[in-house]
Amino acid sequence: MRRHPLFGLGLALFGALVLTPDAMLMRLSQMDGLQMMGWRGLCMGTVMLTGWAFLSRTRRADIAAAATGFGAMIVLCQTLNSGLFSMAIASAPVAVVLFGVATVPVFSALFGWGLLGERVHLATWITIAAVMTGIGIAVFGGHTGEIGFDRASALGAVAGLGVAAVLALNFVVLRAQPGLPIALLIGLGALCSGMTGTILTGTGAMPDGQIWPMVLTGAVVLPISFFSLSFAARHTPASNVSLLLLLETVLGPLWVWLILDETASPTMLLGGAIVVLSLAVYLLNERRVVLRRRRSLG
Repeated sequence: MRRHPLFGLGLALFGALVLTPDAMLMRLSQMDGLQMMGWRGLCMGTVMLTGWAFLSRTRRADIAAAATGFGAMIVLCQTLNSGLFSMAIASAPVAVVLFGVATVPVFSALFGWGLLGERVHLATWITIAAVMTGIGIAVFGGHTGEIGFDRASALGAVAGLGVAAVLALNFVVLRAQPGLPIALLIGLGALCSGMTGTILTGTGAMPDGQIWPMVLTGAVVLPISFFSLSFAARHTPASNVSLLLLLETVLGPLWVWLILDETASPTMLLGGAIVVLSLAVYLLNERRVVLRRRRSLG
């Protein structure tokens, strides 16, 4: 079935918005990094694999695809994404980690150009620059002098860059290999990270804290958002998906502000407004370009 040219952008926007409460739910759980990694991975993996088992009509072909190099790459990307993000948030300043993750559109553009030969338009680069500026204002603007360059900050920055790289590679590979089974591969990656987090935490310590936020984000928020974002990467360049994913970086803290009553600084609100406005202008421009192309084609 032929999709509307804006289908990929719309699906990516939906996935990014669904993901925004994730940070708030993580805070509500009062768990450490490895413990969250365990719960999130086990819940997400179980939901994704169950959905694949019930809905897939090509299970043998899916399993065969999962056993290929590209399939293993997606599983590894999902495992590393969960592990690096959980460990970074647990040990480094959140602002440093988020700024590292904010480079995902740059990695997506570079991987898309290098692996698929996709041209990155000037409007995309301008939007990437504007979005990263807004995120920099949001996460660093209100904390001048509080974030020092130490071992924890350095490791957090490296982990954030690692998360950005594996997310971007995930989107680009799925666009290049449309036959890969998204639910199966993401489910396997999530399950691997969940089992690792559970083993390192210890089964006796896993029930500590609030379990329901982790079940909600792991069983609902993450499966819906990551499936939507990954599927969207097959219908629009990975750089577009990555740009919309950055909505979670600025809207996530706003959920924390609204639900947990934590103060949102003026600079955070300003940075968030820059990100949202930049993405809105970019999406409107993309819609205008698509409609103009359709009219020219008759």
